[in-house]
Amino acid sequence: MKPLFATAIVLFGALSAGAQEAPAPAVPSLTLARPEAPTGAPLVITLADALQRAKQNEPTFLAAAADAAIARDDSVQAKAGMLPAFSATTQYIGNQASTPDGLKTGRFVSMDGVNMYRAWLVARQDLSASTFMGTPLRKARASEAAALAKLEVAQRGLVVTVTRSYYAFISAQRKYATAQQAAQQAQRFFDIAQQQERLGQVARSDAVKAEISARQQRQAFDESALTMDNARLTLAVLLFPAFNENFSVVDDMQIAPALPPFADVRSMAERENPELRAAGELLRAAAEDVRLARSALLPSLSIEANYGIEANEFALHSAVSADPGLGVLPNLGYAVTVNLSVPLWDWGGLRSKVRQSRTRQRQASATLSQTQRQLVSNLYSTYNETLTARAAVDSLRSVAGLAGESLRLTTLRYQAGESTAFEMADAQNTLVQARNAADDAEARYRVAIAELQTLTGSF
Repeated sequence: MKPLFATAIVLFGALSAGAQEAPAPAVPSLTLARPEAPTGAPLVITLADALQRAKQNEPTFLAAAADAAIARDDSVQAKAGMLPAFSATTQYIGNQASTPDGLKTGRFVSMDGVNMYRAWLVARQDLSASTFMGTPLRKARASEAAALAKLEVAQRGLVVTVTRSYYAFISAQRKYATAQQAAQQAQRFFDIAQQQERLGQVARSDAVKAEISARQQRQAFDESALTMDNARLTLAVLLFPAFNENFSVVDDMQIAPALPPFADVRSMAERENPELRAAGELLRAAAEDVRLARSALLPSLSIEANYGIEANEFALHSAVSADPGLGVLPNLGYAVTVNLSVPLWDWGGLRSKVRQSRTRQRQASATLSQTQRQLVSNLYSTYNETLTARAAVDSLRSVAGLAGESLRLTTLRYQAGESTAFEMADAQNTLVQARNAADDAEARYRVAIAELQTLTGSF
């Protein structure tokens, strides 16, 4: 914060030219309650650092990142569901197909002995119209693309949030320095007015007006301290997982990116807008959902191939219990099951799902259309806001410079007895208001740039 104070002192140094009195005492201020800060040097944070830290802590962004990760795994699962599944199974089956002495009982006639062992390698593949067309995978990939676009939307929104809090804190620091110097200058003016009143050079009204101005500036200084402290707390919540006030920020508010021509901005918005991309991908996913629902009305095929043993002994070769006269035979073999399912009647459930999916598709189409119109509106509105903010920066910087020169000249005229206390107070207030307005304009321009970049991407 010392560089800010030093800058403000240099800016106000010219205001005290010609004054012969000793420097005024430090302005008294309120003692605000705040958490105990950890010891050690404060952490210096740039805007890029703030954005990186906020990504690790902000719940909305983390939720969007989690949704994108879940959608990515949905794509993996959809792809795996289209491929054959392999498994291994081992079973022992004990039954009463026969008595220990070989007498047939008629029970469990599918078994040919008291003991049966199975050890299979199983391959299974389900085939349907949606499998051949790859509909589940295309739907999952469209949903994944939509989730990634929403993640980018959340990231750009986070940039706006952090930028607003970051530059609000810088603006509050500047206003704090301005208010401190204004309070010191008002106190100095009050001291001069009192001295001139004692010498009979000015009326009592000048001293009264100077005292009013000094009290008002001290109150404004206290308010600026409160505003700065609140801005620091707001930024700290965004940046740190554990609350920490022991940090400072880099004041780069005057180093703002240039505003491109509107034609370039519109071209970037058409290519890079994530909300438009998310709406398009959701419409694509809805169309795949319609195909998936319709494919359930068509026949489906499942194939299961087994290779291994199903025998009375857990071995590669054994005698058949039902016919031991055949001798020892190999147990390894295979079995293939092909199952064709044809939907006949389901009381309208499948067709209801088709209607549902088509309704969702129409809704997704309407959302895309609305997003396109809203993008055009937001693009014009945000660009015009940014243009106005940039013009305000240039204008209000010039006004602040003129207000500083006006106060310097008014101070000299007052000391020479050529101006009134009311003119001095007015010049002081004008300078404070002009500098605060210039700081607000610079912060407004940085936030407007961030909001425009939510539509266009970085430039």
